[in-house]
Amino acid sequence: MSVDPHFQRVALIGFGLIGGSIARAAKLQGLAGEIVTTARSEKTRARVLELGIVDKVVATNVEAVKDADLVIEAVFETMAVKREVFGKLEQFAKPGAVLASNTSYLNINEIAATTSRASDILGMHFFSPANVMKLCEIVRAEKTAPDALVTAVSIAKRIAKVPAVVGVCDGFVGNRMLAARSKQSEKLLFEGALPQQVDAVVTRFGLPMGPFAMGDLAGLDIGWRSRKDRGIKSEIADALCEAGRFGQKTGKGYYKYEAGSRAPLPDPEVEKLIEETCARLGLKRREVSDEEILERMTYPMINEGARILEEKIAARPSDIDVIWLYVYGWPVYRGGPMFYADQVGLKHIAERLSFYAQQTN
Repeated sequence: MSVDPHFQRVALIGFGLIGGSIARAAKLQGLAGEIVTTARSEKTRARVLELGIVDKVVATNVEAVKDADLVIEAVFETMAVKREVFGKLEQFAKPGAVLASNTSYLNINEIAATTSRASDILGMHFFSPANVMKLCEIVRAEKTAPDALVTAVSIAKRIAKVPAVVGVCDGFVGNRMLAARSKQSEKLLFEGALPQQVDAVVTRFGLPMGPFAMGDLAGLDIGWRSRKDRGIKSEIADALCEAGRFGQKTGKGYYKYEAGSRAPLPDPEVEKLIEETCARLGLKRREVSDEEILERMTYPMINEGARILEEKIAARPSDIDVIWLYVYGWPVYRGGPMFYADQVGLKHIAERLSFYAQQTN
């Protein structure tokens, strides 16, 4: 794939897991040698050069972005760090350069307010690992200029991503809907279900992984840090993290993992932690049916998707379906959550949501 002569250089700020996979995605599609990145440690810089992913590694000198047409920031997921980076980019990025934040949740409008060039700023939410995952949420901020938006969509396509343009809200489209499911996941644990039961129902529906196994794979500490930064509490997930249970990388999370294995095994310690948490909160547990679990794992997400459409965060139901098909493993034969909702019947879903609202609140 040839490089557009009007678009010569990408600068990447940050080279952690997501930053490295963004660089790999660019290299695979012909942008090798067009990326400058910053990396804090000598060990990381040496590894980056050895892999041949970028042509130049500059320690923490943001001035290196001065020739870039697109700057993708992929630093730590906290607003303070993001704002600091964009404050520096205003000084050093050339006029007209598109400045993109790779963030999963944070408010792009707030990031843009750090600078006097909000029209250049948008979000490019890559999903990890970015060299494998096909989708990129292009987040249109309040003041994003049309040409900046077109550039981001074009570059996403050039590095073999499926771009989905979305608006600004907490979690954008995919993670906002996922958050609705996550709330129900924890509520189900409070009410009587166990992680392995919930995950089994979800996988039988056709998704490759249930919410608790997925959390263990991603790393429970990532969500924990994000919740603390945003002042959000999740009783059971926080308790697991406080006990050092971060998921597969520590050999224990919602499940336990044998050495060298990724197979999740039910853990009596987790069951005990759930029971103790419920007792402390004065909650009485009950038997929860698989049918109830399936409805509560899907219908609140669909409802959130309807709100997203009402707020014009997404332009059409099919955009939401594309995001869920490409990123979250929604079974293709079910057509995406919004298509699935039409098949089940919106009236039925509304009635069941009202029923659960009365029963569980």
